[in-house]
Amino acid sequence: MALFGKFSNKGGPKWLVVGLGNPGITYEKTRHNAGFLALDKLAASENIRVDRLKYQALIGQGEIAGISCLLMKPQTYMNNSGQSVSQAAAFYKIPPQNILVFFDDITQDPGVLRIRRNGSHGGHNGAKDISQLLGSDDYPRIRLGIGDKPHKDYDLAAWVLSKFTDAEWKEMEDAADRAAKAAKLIIQGQTDLAMNRFNTKKKPKKEGSEAL
Repeated sequence: MALFGKFSNKGGPKWLVVGLGNPGITYEKTRHNAGFLALDKLAASENIRVDRLKYQALIGQGEIAGISCLLMKPQTYMNNSGQSVSQAAAFYKIPPQNILVFFDDITQDPGVLRIRRNGSHGGHNGAKDISQLLGSDDYPRIRLGIGDKPHKDYDLAAWVLSKFTDAEWKEMEDAADRAAKAAKLIIQGQTDLAMNRFNTKKKPKKEGSEAL
C-alpha cells in the first residue's frame, strides 16, 4: 500500500531528489557516498544550497528547469534512508514517480550510469528502506557504478566504505556530472531521453560539446 493517496500538492515542490550516503567526514569520498556526490553536483549546477536540517536530512529547495524541487541528503546513515524520504514525501504529497534517487551500484565500474524508471532495490539497503517505507518501488533512480569487490571473499561492508583511488575519483566526478544532467531531463519528463543519452554499459568516453 502506498504511503499516501491521490497526488495533491498546492504550492510545494513537485519533485523530491535524493542522494544516498553516510554523513560525516569519515565517509567522504567513500564508494557508498556516490549518491551524495551526484546530489551535490546537481545542487551546485542549479545554485541550490542543501544545508537546512529537516526530515533527518540536509535539504534545499529551488527550481530545476522551472520546476520546484526539494533536494535531500539523508543524515540517518544509509540503512535508514527511507525515514527521511518518506517523511518529506508524505508532508508534500509527492508521489513515488516524482521521487528521483541517486545511489551506488557495485555491479558496474566507476563511471558507469544505470538509469531506470522503477524496479527492485537490487540488494541496496538504502533503496530497500525507501521502497519499504514508501510502500512502493515505482520511483526513478540513477545508479552510479562504484566497482565490484576485488575478490569474492572481500567483506562487502568494508568495500563500499572504502575510498576511491584518485583515478576512480575522476571517473566518479565525471559520472556525477552526467547524472546531474540526466536528472534534469527526468524532472522535465524526458526519462527515455535520459536513459538513451546517459545509460552506459562500460566506462564512457569523455563527452564532447553535448551540454544540457
